[in-house]
Amino acid sequence: MASPKFTCISCRVAFSTAEIQRQHYKTDWHRYNLKRKVVQLGPVSAEQFQAKVLEQRHKESQEAQNGSVFCRACRRAFATGNAFQNHLGSKKHREAEAAMRLTDDSEDIAQPIVPSETSPLSDNEEMEEVDSDEWDLDSDEVSPNNPILNKDCLFCENHSKTLTKCVRHMTESHSFFVPDIDYLVDLRGLLLYLGEKVIRFHACLWCNRCFNSTEAVQGHMKDKGHCKMLHEGEALAQYHMFYNYATSYPDHESSMDVDQEVTIPDVIDDLDYELTLPSGATIGHRSLVVYYRQNLNSSQEIVIKKPKQRDQIISTYRSLGWTDTDRETARRKERDIQFIRRVQMKYATKLGVKANKLQKHFRPQVNF
Repeated sequence: MASPKFTCISCRVAFSTAEIQRQHYKTDWHRYNLKRKVVQLGPVSAEQFQAKVLEQRHKESQEAQNGSVFCRACRRAFATGNAFQNHLGSKKHREAEAAMRLTDDSEDIAQPIVPSETSPLSDNEEMEEVDSDEWDLDSDEVSPNNPILNKDCLFCENHSKTLTKCVRHMTESHSFFVPDIDYLVDLRGLLLYLGEKVIRFHACLWCNRCFNSTEAVQGHMKDKGHCKMLHEGEALAQYHMFYNYATSYPDHESSMDVDQEVTIPDVIDDLDYELTLPSGATIGHRSLVVYYRQNLNSSQEIVIKKPKQRDQIISTYRSLGWTDTDRETARRKERDIQFIRRVQMKYATKLGVKANKLQKHFRPQVNF
């Protein structure tokens, strides 16, 4: 009997006719073996491939039974229950939930939805893009297990005695540098904000991708070289409250000693409501008696302190070859931040007018 003339090298099978061979090239089994060949893996038989297909279908059916979770208040869907539970603790969800209760108290906030059967998630699709606005947190929403509270590293389990040593460890071990640190005004607040992204939302600091656990996102940042902070483009608006670029403008007094005490001078106002006598005494109008009766501290002083932690970190950065941020670059970032903030405020105002939610109280839109 003559040997078959038509074969498939990728699947290591033979065919009697060319038609059967062409049909084989269109099968999922052949495409699967081609992908294994690309990564230098051996082919699987038809029986093994069918077993893998049945296993994957069973897994997809289990995920379909569990279902995703949809938040009606925020109009967002979450693939896992852990992501939904983390979302429930956010400030945005509580505000949206309170606003929705004003109009509808009878419906549930979360309800299951059936995921699409045409595009199921595969095993390697464990990450998802997350909007950067999700990270807007207040100081009272810091998680108790935030690594910065315990002076722990953001990328590993290393513990330090002080916050300065913690930042130095992240710089020397993970090449983490705080951008524009010479214009930073709140180092602890910035690190707490980054810690929330890692520990609560399991998000990468560079690409904003979410994972299932803190260990997964830490491994991703170390493996991909993402142990750095994204501080350009639209991401500037996330960190504007931690920076002050006012010193980059020409009208800033560069020779001013920031450690000196600045005292508010006494202002003498000879208007119709006040009269200053030659002795220095001030006589006020009777309509302002409620203000003159207040017992205020007359020696109020404004003291501007230079953060020592930032100076220690800057000295560490300079020993590693870091140079100061160019003033033109700082001014350009300040202009970008102002532009992004104006766009955000304009959009928020437009959305508020459209949704009729600018008012601070609830008023029924009826006349009876």
